[in-house]
Amino acid sequence: MAYLNNVQMFVRVYELGSMSAAARDQRTSPAVTSARVAELEKHLGVRLFNRTTRSLKPTSNGQLFYEGALKILDAIAEAEGALTHATAQPRGTLFVAAPLGIGRRLIAPHVPIFKDENPEIELRLRLSDRNIDVTGEGLDLAFHLGPLEDSALKMRVIAECPRLLCAAPSYIARRGKPGDGAALLHDGHDCLNLRYPGAREFQWRLQTPDGPQRFKIAGPFESDDGDVLTGWALDGRGIVMKPVFEVAEHLLSGALVPVAEATPPLPVTLAALTPHRRLRDPKVTIFTDFIATRIRAALAQAEASLAQLPR
Repeated sequence: MAYLNNVQMFVRVYELGSMSAAARDQRTSPAVTSARVAELEKHLGVRLFNRTTRSLKPTSNGQLFYEGALKILDAIAEAEGALTHATAQPRGTLFVAAPLGIGRRLIAPHVPIFKDENPEIELRLRLSDRNIDVTGEGLDLAFHLGPLEDSALKMRVIAECPRLLCAAPSYIARRGKPGDGAALLHDGHDCLNLRYPGAREFQWRLQTPDGPQRFKIAGPFESDDGDVLTGWALDGRGIVMKPVFEVAEHLLSGALVPVAEATPPLPVTLAALTPHRRLRDPKVTIFTDFIATRIRAALAQAEASLAQLPR
């Protein structure tokens, strides 16, 4: 087991590119991570990484061993999967990532129930609105809003999430209520922007009488946390684009009001992304099925609540 742990640690160091990142990923210290890699190198009789004070790069032997190590770990995962099917008892650790809004509202509340029903599965949930490298970060499953650009991942569509533009009554009283996307630009409205590393210029894709069009919007505030944007909108700082499920309670209370309703945003696809080498892992299928059912129910409830708003 110690050797296998060392192999697993080597793979994470290789994929993440640093001892400290692998240590955080595996919930241990850089010293322990370094010691495990050193022990593996001693066992193999070769150097796997070239280390300096500022960089860590795999050697040619390291690259070769990484390919073989993946096969070892995949074989173990497949064997565990076969055992799971035979015993009907899924087990092991499941690494899952999701955007903040989805994770907090649609996934995290159900994790304890999932754990009660599947006591042998240890679930590690990571929430972030940044772009995530699913394969590089060693994830088994990632929930994603928007188009899929990485063809190395298997995508399972869960639902189409309706979105809207909304603002606080205090903002509308001060700046007026735009009727459509053109008014957003013509009247210079403050738009609250979701920013993450590598993001393109801010554009909102809205449905117009002439079909979908992109509107290049601007505003004084931006953040990489979607909930921060909601908070700013509630404070009357600008207009925000949100999936309905994230702001349904604020719409029902009147704290936020739909705007630019003549040109609504297009729905956004919510999907579960899985590396191909994890497709046969029963833990992934079981958790995805479990969460997908609850997500669809929550989305339906949010849409029903939106229908109650005065027109």
